Amino acid sequence: MNNSTAIVILNWNGVEHLKTFLPSVVAHSQQAEIIIADNASTDNSIHWLKTNYPLLKIITLYQNYGYAGGYNEALKCVDAEYIVLLNSDVEVTAGWLDPLIHCLDNNPSIAACQPKIKSYSDKKYFEYAGAAGGYIDYIGIPFCKGRIIDTTEIDSNQYNESAPIFWASGACLFIRNAVFKKANGFDADFFAHMEEIDLCWKIHRLGYNIQYIAESTVYHLGGATLHKSNPKKTYLNVRNSLWMLQKHLPTNKLIPILFSRMLLDGVAALNFLRIGQGKYLVAIFNAHMSFYFSGKNKGKRKALSHLPYYYNNATLILKKSIIGLYYLKGKKTYSSIFK
Repeated sequence: MNNSTAIVILNWNGVEHLKTFLPSVVAHSQQAEIIIADNASTDNSIHWLKTNYPLLKIITLYQNYGYAGGYNEALKCVDAEYIVLLNSDVEVTAGWLDPLIHCLDNNPSIAACQPKIKSYSDKKYFEYAGAAGGYIDYIGIPFCKGRIIDTTEIDSNQYNESAPIFWASGACLFIRNAVFKKANGFDADFFAHMEEIDLCWKIHRLGYNIQYIAESTVYHLGGATLHKSNPKKTYLNVRNSLWMLQKHLPTNKLIPILFSRMLLDGVAALNFLRIGQGKYLVAIFNAHMSFYFSGKNKGKRKALSHLPYYYNNATLILKKSIIGLYYLKGKKTYSSIFK
């Protein structure tokens, strides 16, 4: 076994996902150590693992730290050179690891990468959370090559070239352990959602690159933690996005862009009210109140002030509004935006 790579699967009450997806990981990942980090599950996950995969290492956490905190705690116990943060609802394919390992082995400037991520439910399509690599627009709205807002593309080999990306998906994030630790891991206050984008922004500020690897493919079910229709997901995405902008924007961009986000989120909230979805208005309002008044993010911007800002890369940070392009211009594919 090559102990330079460890696959770490964070589990919380996910025994059914483990039953479905772990066999593919075991079958196709002989060159890596497989570790299950259990986030204080109350189902029979641990018993099932010990019965069916007694040789796998289990890291037991004694409370549910969420995605961000859970990985931070678990990776304190992992010393492999490379780590794969793999969701429990991902099916991997034969040979999936080799291109990822090869990328980091041969490119010291690249700190993290992701494979092509397609939908487990309909394998013709890219998957929402990652697709062929992630980007953001100038006010921090994320999108992917292969997924813009709610439109996912059929994979017709249009994104079969590896390329630099702004962020790699937390569903399958391949990263240098040393860089993860140098960046102090995920921001645990995020709990879940946007934490990988925040981490990737910090990695860019540390001087590293991030890459999409087209030669590797996995299939992601998605929605295992929170379904996209859950207002708590809306709350976390909005709040964490604001926290991320506050931490990483250049000083001359911070206030104007936060003001733009306030206006945009206000329009979104009123639209939810218009269509009778007031619970999402409440989620957006609470997210903004948490951002303005919780104080949890205070000091984090200052703690990163010694790092250069990373905002001017126009190929990775779209200088237009992705929402405006999508809804007003009808631009619903990556290719139509960057042609």
